[in-house]
Amino acid sequence: AAGPGAGRAKVVALVAAAAVLVAAIVTGAVVLNRGDGTTEAKTTPTPTPASTEPTSDTPSPSASTSEPSADDPSVVVDELNGITLPLLDGWVRPENVVENDVVMTTPGTYTCPGDDGICRHGKVISRTVTSNDEKSPEALAKGDISDAADAAYDRDLIDRRPYNGIESHQLVKQGPIAVAGRTGYFVRWRVKTGAGPGGYVQSLAFPSSVGSEAPVMVRFVFDAGEDGPPLADMDRITKGIRPVGDADTGGGVGNSVGPTQ
Repeated sequence: AAGPGAGRAKVVALVAAAAVLVAAIVTGAVVLNRGDGTTEAKTTPTPTPASTEPTSDTPSPSASTSEPSADDPSVVVDELNGITLPLLDGWVRPENVVENDVVMTTPGTYTCPGDDGICRHGKVISRTVTSNDEKSPEALAKGDISDAADAAYDRDLIDRRPYNGIESHQLVKQGPIAVAGRTGYFVRWRVKTGAGPGGYVQSLAFPSSVGSEAPVMVRFVFDAGEDGPPLADMDRITKGIRPVGDADTGGGVGNSVGPTQ
């Protein structure tokens, strides 16, 4: 049987082993201790997610290329009537224009050949018809052309006669035409004036494609002669009228702008 000395030896051995373990722990802590007095914790790095944004193969929404904006240099937007008109070479957005509803003009001005004033070689005007309850594009265009000619080449807003009045007019052509996918009607006159080369005036009527579909009247005023815009621009602008947000609408009944018999 083991004596009391053997028991004491076991106790001493256990105490010694514990002391060695404590020394090892202290040594490890000292090794991990930085020179700046802080203790560096060893942890397993947590992966950082690359992005919190959801990924998708579908492109993010962007402005439609078929929907022109006010900043689009190729068109003029008439929000009231829900249409856009092409801004061709040789035409600019209106600046310093007294008349209402002018959507484009030729660049620059010149001294009117009649009463003192400033004239332009070309204008396009777009307005909503509110003066009567007529809905027929043909009746509206035929009823408007005389007023359009007078406003352009007879008397201006302050009763001056920039071209010394209208001496005569001649019907150039008229007929049904598709405008912005709707059936419209146009009438074009050649106007002879007392001073200057005269000009061409066109009234184009068609129903709007927005709201109550109120009739829209687009007037074209082109000086004749070498300084006036190409007469073909009337046809190009007419053909290029589109509903706002639909750059591909066109064609339809009466797509020709040729004269009717």
